[in-house]
Amino acid sequence: MNLFRLLLAGVLAGLVSCAAPKKKNSAEYYDGPPPVMVNGKAYAPKKAPMAVHRAMAAANAIQHAPYQYGGGHGRASHGLDCSGSVSYVLRNAGLMNGSTTSGGFRKFGKSGAGKWITVFANDGHVFMTICGLRLDTSSRGTGIGPRYSTKPRKTGDFKVRHPAGC
Repeated sequence: MNLFRLLLAGVLAGLVSCAAPKKKNSAEYYDGPPPVMVNGKAYAPKKAPMAVHRAMAAANAIQHAPYQYGGGHGRASHGLDCSGSVSYVLRNAGLMNGSTTSGGFRKFGKSGAGKWITVFANDGHVFMTICGLRLDTSSRGTGIGPRYSTKPRKTGDFKVRHPAGC
């Protein structure tokens, strides 16, 4: 009888471990219609709020800008860093004033994923998704400037935030 209980406990433990929730990646936070891509530019779905269309236009404008640490925070620069890129997009969409650092984005807006725009921030990096399309300055650690990516990125150590109404 004790052997049976031990075997049953082992089977149940295996089932529970299989059911453990996996960590989300950036692509799993959006379930709406995808943006339309034309010649490397992204366009928000027609039913998206105007702020989302403005955010996508701003992100299109900085595609392939060079990376510059500290760039995009109100000083003369020839490029953008991660927080400068996210600040630029949100500012041009009318969703924030000024700019902030990657760590500052941990308290930006509202907690959790947004319907259209989600910001992922930790003390050392920030990136965002607009309609599920990721805008990031680092594509797996290569240190490039702002680029769109459709590749999922793990978000386990990032605070997930969104602008109000988006």
